[in-house]
Amino acid sequence: FLSAVAAGRAQVQQEPLAETTEGTGITINCSHPNINSYDFIYWYRQLPGRGPAFIALALKGSKEVAEPSGRLSVAADRRSSALWLGRPRRGDAAVYYCALG
Repeated sequence: FLSAVAAGRAQVQQEPLAETTEGTGITINCSHPNINSYDFIYWYRQLPGRGPAFIALALKGSKEVAEPSGRLSVAADRRSSALWLGRPRRGDAAVYYCALG
């Protein structure tokens, strides 16, 4: 399974759990309604038994993510972002965090 929890400042909210099966795409959403114009959006993941690892950051728009393979998209109003994993593997099961900074 893939899970996501609230992280970073109190303005960041994520669903407590997101699940999929291996090879079936999944979107992990993050809400940040009080984002400032100068804030970057950071995404991390924490694999079992490891510390958090940086995935990607974005200011706006959409960008490809190499590991895990997918895409990070920021809403036009920047109030939310989403990490899409196209073909998640069992090894991608982790806690996924978003944060502002």
